[in-house]
Amino acid sequence: MRKSVSGLTGSWFVLLILVIAALLWFEPWKTAVTPGGKPLVDATPRRVEARGSLAEDEQNNIAVFRAASPSVVHITTLETARSFLSLDVMQVPRGTGTGFIWDDRGNVVTNFHVIQGANAARVTLADQSTWRAALVGAFPDRDLAVLRIDAPKEKLKAITVGGSRELQVGQKVYAIGNPFGLDQTLTTGIISALNREIESVPQRPIRGVIQTDAAINPGNSGGPLLDSAGRLIGVNTAIYSPSGASAGIGFAIPVDEVNRVVPRLIRDGKFIRPALGIQAAPEAFQRSLGLPKGVAIVGVFPDGPAHQAGIRPFMRARDGSLVAGDIIIALGGKELATLDDLLSALEQRQPGETVTVTVARGDKRVELQVRLGLGN
Repeated sequence: MRKSVSGLTGSWFVLLILVIAALLWFEPWKTAVTPGGKPLVDATPRRVEARGSLAEDEQNNIAVFRAASPSVVHITTLETARSFLSLDVMQVPRGTGTGFIWDDRGNVVTNFHVIQGANAARVTLADQSTWRAALVGAFPDRDLAVLRIDAPKEKLKAITVGGSRELQVGQKVYAIGNPFGLDQTLTTGIISALNREIESVPQRPIRGVIQTDAAINPGNSGGPLLDSAGRLIGVNTAIYSPSGASAGIGFAIPVDEVNRVVPRLIRDGKFIRPALGIQAAPEAFQRSLGLPKGVAIVGVFPDGPAHQAGIRPFMRARDGSLVAGDIIIALGGKELATLDDLLSALEQRQPGETVTVTVARGDKRVELQVRLGLGN
């Protein structure tokens, strides 16, 4: 019995020690007060120091964003889906991207790959109003597309268009877009390189591309790349990154290309490339014969532009031997090495325009005047 009482007394002693220790532990955290009960600790907020003027580059960043952001839109693409239970057909979100207002008629420019495969699209303006969009036209070879919304003119602030011919490496640039669905996001950087080449959706090269280190992430596609004056100098279209996130290497289609393609999409609903009326030989044909660089002609459409200008195709003689024809080596004075070079050169022209086509005919260079026809 005495042992039990002694053990109980010891337990109470241990408990008392723990209580005292707890009180001592928490005592410093108690709010100190005056005898009247008022806290001794001052709870007044710290004085705010005056910021002073923003740095010049900060002011320019703000000015560019404020001027251009009303022209930038958020694009949500939709696709048709069928409910598993009710079998009802509905439109569900497919993806997001960026675009910008081209004019006060409601034309919106974006990348072709942003709207590729979609059944419909919605365009959200900077004031958060959302509008149904109709497809005006697209040119996959340059990854460009034009949508149109039926919004009031007062809501449509067209972006200011600049030029890309005089751009220089090291020049400051701004990108505005909707990365990961976060709209109206500004990133800054410089032009890292010029005249890069990327591949379009149909796997045709896009040349003269701007490379920038301004952060471009998924969702930025179709958004504007701006110079320090807030002018459009390119359309952000791709990043080079194994992870799919920005790695400091982004690409933009130069505005001179955009300004050439977009008006024709608006006018014609598609980009109509002028036609020469020829059939080009495959590259293997030229390699097997050891022919010089250029576009070897193996067919000329009757009464077409090339036929009327006197361009001669390669053909077979009655005895089966090959009769040499013409190889197009320049158009409008611009040297050509491949069929893609020829197609790109034709895209710079208009149907009905007369151009000088230079052909290699044997060991001679012959210049012919060709009136371009209407392509498809």
